Amino acid sequence: MSELLFPVAVFFASIFTSNILLTNYLGMCSFLAVSKELETSAGLGIAVTFVLALTTPLNWLVYRYLLVPFSLEYLRFIVFIIVIAAFVQLLEMAIERYSEGLYYSLGIFLPLITVNCAILGASLFMVIRNYTFVTSFFFGLGSGLGWLLAIVSMAGIRMRLKTAKIPYGLEGAGISLVIAGFMAMAFMGFSGMIAVS
Repeated sequence: MSELLFPVAVFFASIFTSNILLTNYLGMCSFLAVSKELETSAGLGIAVTFVLALTTPLNWLVYRYLLVPFSLEYLRFIVFIIVIAAFVQLLEMAIERYSEGLYYSLGIFLPLITVNCAILGASLFMVIRNYTFVTSFFFGLGSGLGWLLAIVSMAGIRMRLKTAKIPYGLEGAGISLVIAGFMAMAFMGFSGMIAVS
């Protein structure tokens, strides 16, 4: 695959075939907890997309130009989390300033974006897969859009289920996990369309 097409392939693969949420199961806690309302889910999904799209290439720069030259690769977990935490703090202040309703509806899950394993996972995958800076950006953006697509889809389904008659044993978290399983199988249907290692 040509050098120009590889980042584009990574972008589409990270949305569909390698969806960080539905194929790697990273970021499930906030996915299940926040996906009750469409507006809140979309807000959190956009916030996660923004953080993923910008912290993944930022962590690439930190890793390549700070950790590797000084042989400090073993500190990548701590350094990546510090970069993510600083970025999420800025995002939290911006959301509180410009959308107070969204800020309060997201509640504790907004600052918890810092420890969302999908965001740290994207930075670690970027290192493991030896992506370039441009590919890291497209991977982070695609992973965020894939996460957004998954949480908005889940919220839409859960809103429709509010009026449905659900068996007693499946109410609440049970039906959410069943839906997440079906969604993961649906996304597996995209496998083979774009394969990126």
